[in-house]
Amino acid sequence: MSYSHITPDQRNELSGMLAVKASKRDIALALKKDRTTIWRELKRNGSDNKRGYDAKVAKEKTKERRIIANSRFRKINKSPWIRIYIIRNIKKYWSPEQISGRIKRKWPDRFERHIEKDSIYEFIYKERKDLVKYLRCQKGKYRRRHGTRIREKERERLKKKRIDERPEIVNTRERIGDWEGDTIVGKERKIHILTHVDRKSGFALTDKLEHATAELTKNKTIARFKLIANDKKHTLTYDNGITFSYHDTTERKTGIDIYFAYPYHSWERGTNENFNGLLRQFFPKKSSFANIQQEDIDKVTKLINNRPRKRLGYRTPAEVFRQN
Repeated sequence: MSYSHITPDQRNELSGMLAVKASKRDIALALKKDRTTIWRELKRNGSDNKRGYDAKVAKEKTKERRIIANSRFRKINKSPWIRIYIIRNIKKYWSPEQISGRIKRKWPDRFERHIEKDSIYEFIYKERKDLVKYLRCQKGKYRRRHGTRIREKERERLKKKRIDERPEIVNTRERIGDWEGDTIVGKERKIHILTHVDRKSGFALTDKLEHATAELTKNKTIARFKLIANDKKHTLTYDNGITFSYHDTTERKTGIDIYFAYPYHSWERGTNENFNGLLRQFFPKKSSFANIQQEDIDKVTKLINNRPRKRLGYRTPAEVFRQN
């Protein structure tokens, strides 16, 4: 027998049958319910009086639970300031989970029940559909891992310092100043955006490359890292693109030890790959970079750097980078 809710009239019958000490089996047959349904009703809606079950009390308890169940985002509407906070940060492209975590971090005792990410999602989809466009969709495609690590290591070991030569502290993410670098490509193919991301904080630096040449990449990198304190630049790990061919000059001018991941091993620079994915929300694949200005890239980078991250305890990359 499938489960179905007990109606108000059935609660009246249940109360009467219990009063004459009918067995739960007979009650289930009379109400055409499974015995577990009767047991569940008595456990959830039983009263403290001598009869043990009162139809009126049971109805009130059921009504209260439904009010709670149907008010997932009512506390958002009842608090104008938190509603404004959510809307403002959704427009900054924060995810509902990031907003929820940030609220819990900043105001842990403000609400009797914490505002969960599901409540924020429901608020957006039911009351503010105009905000849906600010939510990020993830494709989640899996890329097969190609290449033979041993063969590539033998071929390239005399040319570049490989990732497994890095100090162990880089792998543990214990310090600020271990960077990963890459570029994302525009529709024109020749215009790139150069990205550098700190492994510990996720803080990013970005530069437009009007021509994706090794010379320009070198110059942009040197100029950018001149603005970074010496205690926040230790290592830099690149992929194997030709734009990083002048890595020896870059290493000498910046004082940063440069290493290279193995070909087709993009997961070895996971922090950078993740940031590039965030950046692609604003500069999608196959879109033109011709009309994008450095100011546009700076604006988006600032937005991402000041968005809270779950792995950082809902602090922002900028906060973590500057506090260390």
